Amino acid sequence: MKNIGFLSFGHWNDSPHSGTRSASDALLQSIDLAVAAEEIGVDGAYFRVHHFARQLASPFPLLAAIGARTSRIEIGTGVIDMRYENPLYMVEDAGSADLISGGRLQLGISRGSPEQVIDGFRYFGHVPAEGTDHADMAREHTRVFLELLEGEGFAEPNPRPMFANPPGPLRLEPHSPGLRDRIWWGAGSRKTAEWTAEQGLNLMSSTLLTEDTGVPFHQLQAEQIQLFRDAWAAAGHERTPRVSVSRSIFPIVSDLDRAYFGRETRSQDQVGHLEGGLARFGKTYAGEPDQLVADLAADEAVAAADTVLMTIPNQLGVDYCAHVLDSVVRHVAPELGWR
Repeated sequence: MKNIGFLSFGHWNDSPHSGTRSASDALLQSIDLAVAAEEIGVDGAYFRVHHFARQLASPFPLLAAIGARTSRIEIGTGVIDMRYENPLYMVEDAGSADLISGGRLQLGISRGSPEQVIDGFRYFGHVPAEGTDHADMAREHTRVFLELLEGEGFAEPNPRPMFANPPGPLRLEPHSPGLRDRIWWGAGSRKTAEWTAEQGLNLMSSTLLTEDTGVPFHQLQAEQIQLFRDAWAAAGHERTPRVSVSRSIFPIVSDLDRAYFGRETRSQDQVGHLEGGLARFGKTYAGEPDQLVADLAADEAVAAADTVLMTIPNQLGVDYCAHVLDSVVRHVAPELGWR
């Protein structure tokens, strides 16, 4: 068995060729797709977060809305850029969304990725401390966020409060028990995966790694996953961690599928430069269902993960994206033993 989710970047574009023409479209269609995915039998609805872009940004109103419209599906992010976050306010937002959904939040967070503007986090009022950089700041925000999620009191209460306080220092509210164990780190390298394990975070690995050793992407990612699990065991954490990988998977079961993704049947890994270093990008999986089953069965990282997040072309509309998800659940997942 394997959890199957979708990952949406929430793009919108006012082009007449786009089915998602505005921010309102992107948000409302995201809710509708999560509802449809739950009905299909998909296990998770995940959303990318980008600032200063025509994509989904502040995720918690969207996650809370989906939580109120659904009852079973996991709701998450992939990922929130912690350079931009006030960790205290984030604890309150995350706790509220998790309680609304009945404890179904799965939050992916990370240092962030290349962005639309230079040092955009500075516009949000966040500046790295002297002697540190933006990556250090992201990890410091994460440290505070994780500590506060534990729910321990830390703030001195007013001796004459407007409303009666419980005894002792006060914590942020609302507190959602168990949310700390449902935080994931988006790791782009093997070294970062080991750090993720040491922090007691679940591992979220996407369709690119910010390093290249010459081996196929799926093998490099499988090595990353194994290093994560080895580091987790060495750290002595009591619970079993979760691991997700992202894949672009498009079963071709109709003429429309072929028109959209027929050319991707020849997709291969790619190597390029990202932020001054080599990066390896995973291929797109597109083809007839029997070919996809064979290809995915040979993917070592998919085999090692408990969760597969399928990137979806959200600008093709809710109906088409639901069709893609249904095709995977119906024609591919059973043959791979995911269902």
